[in-house]
Parts: sequence; structure tokens; C-alpha cells
Amino acid sequence: MSAFLFDPPPRPSLAVDDLAERYPVARIFCVGRNYEQHARETGHAVDREKPFYFSKSATALGESGATLPYPQGTANYHFEFELVVALGASARAISVADALGVVYGYACGLDMTRRDLQLSERAKQRPWTLGKDVEASAPVSAIAPAARIGHPRSGRIELRQNGIARQSADIGEMAWSVADIVSHLSGFYHLGPGDLIFTGTPAGVGPVQPGDRLEGTIAGVGALSVTIGPPA
Repeated sequence: MSAFLFDPPPRPSLAVDDLAERYPVARIFCVGRNYEQHARETGHAVDREKPFYFSKSATALGESGATLPYPQGTANYHFEFELVVALGASARAISVADALGVVYGYACGLDMTRRDLQLSERAKQRPWTLGKDVEASAPVSAIAPAARIGHPRSGRIELRQNGIARQSADIGEMAWSVADIVSHLSGFYHLGPGDLIFTGTPAGVGPVQPGDRLEGTIAGVGALSVTIGPPA
């Protein structure tokens, strides 16, 4: 058996509704500009030709109830509330018609973003890594298995900041459906169990401050709540 120079970190994982077993997380993919109104508020339009993506490290994962430290290197940290897809089977160049068959379940997630760094890097045509792949920036609720809730194609998605509604839309407004996304992404990666896909955020994203409470719900899927802590 191989020895390590130091103890490997624990495997990132998420709770699953009504199960003792946890869902081990391998990778986190994220879809950009998947709601027309959000694309407009950022000065862009939805790309109707194909979805586009960025990624976060699995070590960015968190759970509902967590306190998220306000990260270093930013003065403009934003919330983006999203439907998250959890895969449960392998997919390679899978068709849209078959794509939902590899989905294990769904959850609520926050794609926390260092907006100032995202925008400054984007303006220079650089990758978004500093803005998006941030420690503790991907809290996700317990996964609701598709075997229990089905595959939601519509339902209210809402986020409240300190009790005030900030984001409110319907997941049926996504430009690219879950099946579209899984099918398209599987043409570039060997997707498999443990892969999460954040499906994009509706309009209304905005900044947070230490002490803020974020509470999000997606009808038929679940709820997520976190608190923004002091600077890390």
C-alpha cells in the first residue's frame, strides 16, 4: 500500500435526503448565463448556440447551515442561487433523450463569486478562476433523489438576503434544460457519479457583507441557508 507524505484531505461529500449514506463529490461544473434576465443584467445575452461553462474545485463545497468566510482579495462578493444536478451514472456523448437517465438527484446551491475579480479578469480576456474558484464558495443543500422527486422542469427558485427577496424566477426559464446541459457537457468530458452541475442563476445577484443571512428555496427540490462570516 502506498504511503503519503501527509494525510490526504477527506473526500468532499453531501448529505442525501433520508439516507445515512453520503454522496461523494468528484467535480463541480457550472453553466454561465443560463437565464435571459441575468444575462441582460450583466450586459450580455444568452448564447443560444451552445452552453458555456466554468468550474470550481470540489474543495469549494459546503453544506446548508454553514458560515462562509468572506474571502480575501475582494471587496465585492456576490451570491448566485442555482439548481444543482448530481449525476449518478456515467455519460459520454449521451443524447438529450437519454441524459436524464444519468441524473441521481437535485439540490440547491450558491455559486459565490468575487465579482470584482471576475470582471477585471474577463475584461482582459483571462480565465475567471480568481473570481469563481473560491474556498467555501459552493454550498449545496442535501440532495433530493430523482427517484423520489422526479426531474423538475419548472418550479419557483427564490433567494432572500436578510429576509428580503433578491432573486425570484422559475427554473423553467433556463435557456438550456438539464438534459441539454448533461448531453452537451458529456461531449467534452467523461461524466460520472459524483459530478455536480450548477445550472446557472436567475437575475437579481448582488453583494454580501459579513453577518448577512442567505436563504434559498427551489420548489419541489429543497432549501439552503448560510451565513456570511468575517473575512478569512
